[in-house]
Amino acid sequence: MAERDLIARLLAPLATHAAARGLADDAAVWAPPLGRDLVFSHDMMVEGVHFLGSDSPADIGWKLVASNASDLAAMAARPAGCLLALGLAPTADAAWQQRFVAGLGQALAAFDLALWGGDTSSSPVVTLGLTVIGHVEPGQAPARSTAQPGDTLWLSGTIGDAGLGLAMAKGELPPDPWLLKRHHRPTPRLALGRSLAGRATAAMDVSDGLLIDATRLAAASQVALHIDLDLIPLSPQARAHALTPLAAATSGDDYELLFTAPPHEQFDATPIGYVAPGTCLHLTAAGRPVPLPAHLGWEHTV
Repeated sequence: MAERDLIARLLAPLATHAAARGLADDAAVWAPPLGRDLVFSHDMMVEGVHFLGSDSPADIGWKLVASNASDLAAMAARPAGCLLALGLAPTADAAWQQRFVAGLGQALAAFDLALWGGDTSSSPVVTLGLTVIGHVEPGQAPARSTAQPGDTLWLSGTIGDAGLGLAMAKGELPPDPWLLKRHHRPTPRLALGRSLAGRATAAMDVSDGLLIDATRLAAASQVALHIDLDLIPLSPQARAHALTPLAAATSGDDYELLFTAPPHEQFDATPIGYVAPGTCLHLTAAGRPVPLPAHLGWEHTV
């Protein structure tokens, strides 16, 4: 499909927000809410790295939006708009594009994001990018660097599900529809994220694995994080596959929220440990120390 046809037939119908100007201009023009801090994030998805060539194009479109919206959730931000970059390979034919845009549109509607613009190009493999823009009350976006000793460490949802779903998508495990959906169609914790504003001392999303992301939060805040593996929340489906808490904690693609807050605060999440003076990450199970595994989670090599 020619670029102009892709834009006119598939993308323009999604770009109904006034800021998009019908995708007819060189850039979007948006008047943000008065007095709000603006929040920006950008993530990429590359075929063979972030998704399989056999994955449903609709699921890829959904996940592109969801993974970026998760960054807004971690910043306690309310979604506003996004800019889309499409690098399409020859395999991404007109039927692929239609299905991709269908999933993209479903996610935009589900997470209250408006498509404001972007760019398209050809590429040797499908290469996707999305810039998301949100807003938050001034000074209320939590950072990774402000966890305080004495805080409780919280984790939303359950972890390890997406990793099992990926193994199923690769044919390594018998399929389970719920776990496959957790992998292909994650749900960013936007409502929980907004509840962190002014209450959480530090926050980030868990995309590469709980342990590797927790080490990043600990390093940024220059504190020690103590995690009780017995408290790691696992789904019944993960337990049915005998997934251990440690294996779940090194699995990626969960798009849950990891955050710290004073002990008196309560959230719709699971307390899994606490913040203390010191450095790095400390694990326990059954009240005993557990050595950190060599593999903490996913990290790109560039």
